[in-house]
Amino acid sequence: MVNGSRSGGTTTGKHPVRTAAQAVGAVFVLVGVLGFIPGITSNYDTMQFAGHESEAKLLGLFQVSILHNLVHLAFGVAGLALARTVSGARTYLVAGGAVYLALWLYGLVIDHESGANFVPVNNADNWLHLFLGLGMIAVGLALTRGRTDRR
Repeated sequence: MVNGSRSGGTTTGKHPVRTAAQAVGAVFVLVGVLGFIPGITSNYDTMQFAGHESEAKLLGLFQVSILHNLVHLAFGVAGLALARTVSGARTYLVAGGAVYLALWLYGLVIDHESGANFVPVNNADNWLHLFLGLGMIAVGLALTRGRTDRR
């Protein structure tokens, strides 16, 4: 197939890993936008550019800052861009999942009330990062299992 799913093309025969990466990317863009909307983000008036002092919480649960929201937006846009090919989509899901597992570990070892918590993260974020990391890696690997052509 010239432009089909076997070649990782962008026009026909969309591969499931591309769809998955597109969906994950779109959700991250949505989360990044929602983080800037008062009401969906509680304590919006306390939001800071970065740092643990930001008491703003997306859905009243996940601590966010301007930087945190911008990171979500950038990660989402990267997912949408990389979803154009099978190999890009797989890389986005697997490498992105590894990044989220690293963020989970980081969130476990830092003092949440210190300057090291510059993104910021809280316990809800830590659990979400663990499940996102494992899920993204599992989906990226499962949907490309047995492929010999990874272009």
